[in-house]
Amino acid sequence: MLQNIRDNSQGWIAKTIIGIIVALLALTGIDAIFTGTSNSQNAAEVNGEKITQNELGQAVEMQRRQLVQQLGRNFDPALLDEKLLRDASLKGLIERSLLLQGATEAKFGFSEAALDQVILMTPEFSVDGKFDANRFDQVIRQLGYTRMQFRQMLKQEMLIGQLRAGLAASSFVTDEEVQAFAALEKQTRDFATQTIKADPAAVTVSDDDVKAYYDAQSSQFMSPEQVVVQYVELKKDAFFDQVEVADKDLQAAYKTEIANLTEQRDAAHILIEVNDKVSDAQAKAKIEEIQKRLQNGEDFAALAKELSQDPGSANNGGDLGYAGPGVYDPEFEKALYALDKDQVSAPVRSSFGWHLIKLLGVQAPQVPSFDSLKEKLVNDLKEQKVEKRFVEASKQLEDSAFEASDLTQPAQELGLKIETSKPFGREGGEGITANRKVVEAAYSSDVLEGGSNSAVIELDPSTAVVVHVKQHLKPEQLKLEEVADSIREHLTTVRASEAAKAAGEKQIAQLAAGDASSSNAQWVVTEAAARAQEGVDPAVLQALFRMPKPADDGKPTYTGVSLANGDFVVIRLDGVSKQEQALTDEEKTTYRRVLASRIGQQDFAAYRKQLEAKADIERY
Repeated sequence: MLQNIRDNSQGWIAKTIIGIIVALLALTGIDAIFTGTSNSQNAAEVNGEKITQNELGQAVEMQRRQLVQQLGRNFDPALLDEKLLRDASLKGLIERSLLLQGATEAKFGFSEAALDQVILMTPEFSVDGKFDANRFDQVIRQLGYTRMQFRQMLKQEMLIGQLRAGLAASSFVTDEEVQAFAALEKQTRDFATQTIKADPAAVTVSDDDVKAYYDAQSSQFMSPEQVVVQYVELKKDAFFDQVEVADKDLQAAYKTEIANLTEQRDAAHILIEVNDKVSDAQAKAKIEEIQKRLQNGEDFAALAKELSQDPGSANNGGDLGYAGPGVYDPEFEKALYALDKDQVSAPVRSSFGWHLIKLLGVQAPQVPSFDSLKEKLVNDLKEQKVEKRFVEASKQLEDSAFEASDLTQPAQELGLKIETSKPFGREGGEGITANRKVVEAAYSSDVLEGGSNSAVIELDPSTAVVVHVKQHLKPEQLKLEEVADSIREHLTTVRASEAAKAAGEKQIAQLAAGDASSSNAQWVVTEAAARAQEGVDPAVLQALFRMPKPADDGKPTYTGVSLANGDFVVIRLDGVSKQEQALTDEEKTTYRRVLASRIGQQDFAAYRKQLEAKADIERY
């Protein structure tokens, strides 16, 4: 046990993980230094908890960005309905608030340590299988979060997940339900299809049609709101070559470095644990018996192999290997450093139990030469000065930007170059304008409407920027000639699809009336199709398995479905077959799990509706 603790605490992997966790926790506080003012106006209130306009704005932008990514680069964000986006985002925030309140009321919890482990084990934050802090920053920055915001969001998601899992785990399924569900799942259907192709070439769209659509939908044809910003960028690395390190500082750092070197001691021990089954007095009595056997000349290593309850070291005769101060339990370490070589301690009580400790050897620290450490010391001292200079420069930039009406004065004072961005919308752009904090600052009322410089924005721990809006491109009505081609293409597609659907529905009506000669097209026949039949369009399968079973043998039923490409498929259901074979235990387990999951989801949805029904919700 003690050996395992020692090994883990000394391992480079553990040190790396601990270092990253410390960095994550420490750096979240830095955001507060550069955070600008936020709008305190509320968008809604849920049982007394406020949802701010700032939170709603961020949710809207997140949803807009996700939609743009899903719909492709060529999609015009201006076509998105702002009210629909806002309503959907607000509904999601209200639902989230209700679920978090429910999780809190149900006493669910998630520790910071567990949250750190989730972050460390997330594959998206890893490079070559290991957590990478730069990758972590890059990913959450693309999502529009600071570290603090991401941790808070993730913690909330985990609480909601616990609530969802708790409700799902309470669901149960009877054997009869499993059998009925299996019968439906294993059901097969014999069917045939005819496809009526959408034919854009057969559609004529006149200029008058295009203009009529343009006039009726004019609000859709607006240029996107965009801004062009100027910015100055302060980078920590730029100060590295500007700082010097004095020889006296190097010598002082060297002395500090070697002063921290300590001797290593090789300890062996015999442990008798104190636990629920063994009291402190019993463990002490046993260790005293072992001490008497040592005093009578028995070998320490042999007794450790026979009696020590530390599995990590017992097989090695109790040998823990060389270690320096700060590794062991304080009482254990105090006793170890009081021993001479080959001396055995009196019984020592630690947090694990009672020990006998033997000092096997002492290893003096190896003192490196000044020349071997000089490069490291120079870098360490420069980094300290650079960090201080960066903080001072950030404060100077903050003050100068606040006092100035543009970026000329801050740029001159700090020797920075004024850069200009490409136009970007509220969903963000490229480079620094992909950063959510930059977008929020650019579109804030003080910067966009008031013409002020932004506060200092931290892009990452070594980069800060200030932005100033150079140009505000407000939405304008696009001219008809600019959108005529896209309108014509849209109308052609819609009308071709409508024509195919009308022809298909006419054919279905004729077939249902008994006119089998209503179409000369060949039927494509499929027998014994399962619910997940390969080679069949999912939309066709979905429509097929929603059809009622033919009432009379030999008399099929008909339906139709429009496909995503505009084609219309006529479906003829010829028959339904059930499989009577008994379920295996494995199949029963699978179906039971699927059903329980569905019931759990239904229970969760019902719980969510109950929360909403009981809640005091006010939308502003």
